[in-house]
Amino acid sequence: MNTDRKKIRKISRKHQPRGLTILHDDDDIIVVDKASGLLTMGNSRTRDRTAYFAMNNYVRKGNPKSRKRIFIVHRLDRDTSGVLLFAKSEKNKRFLQDQWKNFSKKYYAVVHGNLVEKQGVLESYLAENAVHKMYSTDDSKVGKLAKTGYKVIRESSRYSLVEIDLLTGRKNQIRVQFADVGCPVAGDKVYSERDVRVRRLTLHAGTLDVIHPGTKQKMTFEAQLPAYFDSLLNK
Repeated sequence: MNTDRKKIRKISRKHQPRGLTILHDDDDIIVVDKASGLLTMGNSRTRDRTAYFAMNNYVRKGNPKSRKRIFIVHRLDRDTSGVLLFAKSEKNKRFLQDQWKNFSKKYYAVVHGNLVEKQGVLESYLAENAVHKMYSTDDSKVGKLAKTGYKVIRESSRYSLVEIDLLTGRKNQIRVQFADVGCPVAGDKVYSERDVRVRRLTLHAGTLDVIHPGTKQKMTFEAQLPAYFDSLLNK
């Protein structure tokens, strides 16, 4: 990054939000590592216990009258942890969203069982039913194409740690497609049977490669793999 043009800000510990670790902060963007269990943005039941609300408060340094604000570029599910990017202007938000399909996103997941093929691409058409649950279909007129590249990193007798390249960005595609092959993401309460031994959804947005909206240079942001993933494999 060209630091002559875009000053990287010193991270304020005083207003550091709970459930979020700030990875990068400059004039144009702010990047965080979101904890599992925290919404990206509000819904009809929750407004203030979200990453968006917390980061707005952070950039305003506790001053509710401040005109500073952030803009949502993308979202992570409540129970997915990892890299989450916000823009600091509408212009930067539009640039990042327009380029989003060209950016590289790498996830990590602990899945049940052991995959027969240790590396490959999962491909299906995904559709959404009346209760907003995703499912795979062979009908391209009903669903949208979803492609998920994966590589097994580590295995135990009960679980596997996989590195995932998100080749398309469909809703819940990782969770649906691994469930389809009989290796659902551990801790998934929607696409798998409940496992009382697993205390969280083991899906993590590990790295994100983007073009910086100000400098137009490539930047990579990384959120460390949660220690719980290793502990689950070691059990």
